[in-house]
Amino acid sequence: MNNFREVNDDILRDWLSFREEMVLGTLTKEDIKHYIYFDEIAENILKNVPKQSQKYVKNQLDRLDKNFMDYICYWNEKYYRNGFVDGVELIIGCMNSWFFNWFYKIFMILFLYHLFLE
Repeated sequence: MNNFREVNDDILRDWLSFREEMVLGTLTKEDIKHYIYFDEIAENILKNVPKQSQKYVKNQLDRLDKNFMDYICYWNEKYYRNGFVDGVELIIGCMNSWFFNWFYKIFMILFLYHLFLE
């Protein structure tokens, strides 16, 4: 099941990728306070695991990190991207409605002009 709408030029996906790269380099104090310190947490866990199990636990922690990031990216993209597409469609719909009303009024004026004056 695909939850993303298909669009021709996926500007928002490109923007989200750009922001992800840019934001990671410019974290504020508040951002740092809510940052996920996965590497430090994984390192602390590995320090308390017996040597014979460290390779397995590290593998599982790496899988958990990748799975968690995929999960966050999926939901972020799903809601922001689809919300953005909804907003653009709403604006385009309003513009089309405005254009249609304008065109209809011009057409009626010309029709009535030709009907009564010719």
